[in-house]
Amino acid sequence: MKLLATLCTAVAAGSLLVAGDAAGTAAPQAGADPAAVAAVGRAATFTTVFGAPLAVEGLTGDQAGNLYSAGRGGDPCPVWRVSARGGAAAVVGNIPAPCSPAGIAFDARGRLYVADGDEVHVFTPDAATPPTSTVFAAGVPGANGLAFDRTGALWVSDGGTGQGRVWRVGSDGVPAEMFRVQPMVSDVNVVNGVGGVGRDVRGLPPGQVTITPTGRAAADTAGSQHLVANGLAFTRDGSLLIADTARGAVWRVTFDRRGALRSPTGCDTTFTPNTLCLSNIVVVHPYLDGADGIAIDRAGNVWATANERNAIVVVTAGGTAIEVFRNAPDATTRLRNGGPMEFPTSPFLSDRRLCVTHSDGARRDNVPNSAGEASPTGAVRAKISCLDAPLPVPGLPLPVR
Repeated sequence: MKLLATLCTAVAAGSLLVAGDAAGTAAPQAGADPAAVAAVGRAATFTTVFGAPLAVEGLTGDQAGNLYSAGRGGDPCPVWRVSARGGAAAVVGNIPAPCSPAGIAFDARGRLYVADGDEVHVFTPDAATPPTSTVFAAGVPGANGLAFDRTGALWVSDGGTGQGRVWRVGSDGVPAEMFRVQPMVSDVNVVNGVGGVGRDVRGLPPGQVTITPTGRAAADTAGSQHLVANGLAFTRDGSLLIADTARGAVWRVTFDRRGALRSPTGCDTTFTPNTLCLSNIVVVHPYLDGADGIAIDRAGNVWATANERNAIVVVTAGGTAIEVFRNAPDATTRLRNGGPMEFPTSPFLSDRRLCVTHSDGARRDNVPNSAGEASPTGAVRAKISCLDAPLPVPGLPLPVR
């Protein structure tokens, strides 16, 4: 199914808040031309390559042009493989119930890792006899974003609790907390015994804020966003980029040759000593509100899904934020929930092809989530769609052949 998107092509300079080695900022590289990136969005069309019967969030792929994503809330939770060109989906593995998988990533040996709750599961995909995953790492609460570094160690973000933790997991499966992204919920900011909110979205137009009890602090049920460590991606120079959903930002963390953290921490005694200083933010911009997953191309551009805005944003290697596209407002309601973006969560670059998962969450621009192709009560609960136009720069080489 092809969907025409009326896309924004405005280019705006992001707020660069970092400088020098502490920030690890990179110089603009060939192909990171804002005009060329913005041109991708003009009158673009998307093809839905998989309509999922369960919610999906994470997305990865192999060099054969296949995409992989895990379904949420199944018994068990299936992990699907589908071609980026479309076609039948195949179950290549299962995660035991109860399960709510998020981030997903391959290692260099072709094993697939899936974040689930406070664990990371692993298995080798097999469509003929789909295996049941086993626990690779435990003790990683809120496990969400996954990324492998150049040594083969797995990095895991806490995209569930709002504490901003990031772990490194070695081959033994034992996690070690390496640092924290500065949270937006703290014990210092307390009202009547309730923790402080993150980015407060209660002032947005009616119909664009979800006020649904979630079991978290009362402030969360009023529409705040407090998740500060979400999608992860490593650059070619070994720096780690982190999507900050609450601030609408991207952080850069650098390491020395021994792998020790080089980025500054401990600037604010409100937080734990291993909490990153704000100088580690590469860019913060309203376009990035709701930044979820991220992917990097070979020019150093960072492709981000801004889930709360039903948009896709690119941050160039030089720190310019570009809203490549966003759902057009409905002529009558002015809402932006009719697609093709339906709460986009994870981008994936398959050579020059951009593909995105859509979880159809009921929040901000995707409220109500009954519009569009996916529906909370329909046969299609979520989807994977791919941009039809080729990207000006391909994605980074994939580890799996």
